[in-house]
Amino acid sequence: KVMQKAPKETPQAAFWNRVARRYAAMPMRKPETWEETLDRTNVHLSKNAHVLELGCGTGSTALRLAPDFGKFTATDDATEMIVIATERGEEIGNLRPVQARTGDGSIPLGPYDAVLAFNLLHLIPDLPAALNEAHSLLKPGGLLITKTPCLGGMYRILWPVVRLLQAFGKAPPLKFLTPDQLEQKIISAGFIILERDDLPKKPPSRFVVAKRD
Repeated sequence: KVMQKAPKETPQAAFWNRVARRYAAMPMRKPETWEETLDRTNVHLSKNAHVLELGCGTGSTALRLAPDFGKFTATDDATEMIVIATERGEEIGNLRPVQARTGDGSIPLGPYDAVLAFNLLHLIPDLPAALNEAHSLLKPGGLLITKTPCLGGMYRILWPVVRLLQAFGKAPPLKFLTPDQLEQKIISAGFIILERDDLPKKPPSRFVVAKRD
C-alpha cells in the first residue's frame, strides 16, 4: 500500500497528529453503538462495492468493513492516523489507506458506490463543499452514509467547556450542528435522505443514509 505525499497540515490534522498514538490506545466509547452503525451500513451495500471512507482515523471501521466489500479506500487528513491505519490493515488486500482531505483535490477519484463519514462532518471547516465533493465522487444512485455528533440547540451549553478544552489542546476545532441543520446541508448538496436515526439518542449522533440525486 503506497501513501500519497502529505499536503500542508491543517489545524485539524495538527491536533490529530499530536494525539494519534494516544487515541489509538484508548478503549472505544459505546462499542455497542459502533457495532450497530456497522451493521446498518453493511445492509445497504453489495459485496462488490467500491467504498470510500472519509476521516478513517486509526482505521477501526475500515478494518472491520473492508473485507465485506470489493475495494475500500480509507482516507484521513492526519498523516499519523494513516500510518496507524496502514500498520493495522497491512494484511487486508483490498484496503487502501491514503492521506487525503476533502477540498484540495487529494481524495482519490471514484466513482464510488458509497462514501462513508463517521464522526467527521462536524469537524470539517467547509461542510457544504465537502458534501458537494462527496456527491461528485459517487456513482449515480450511490450512497452517502454518515454518523455525526450533533451538539447544537440545547447542547450548546457545552460550548464553554469545549472552548476551554481547545485552549489546552484537548479538543479539535468543531461545529455545533443540530440534526436538522446537518440534514439540510446534506439535502442541499443534492442527496435524498433514505434513513435517519440517532445512535446514541443523547446527545444525538445522527446516522444518515442518503442517495445521490
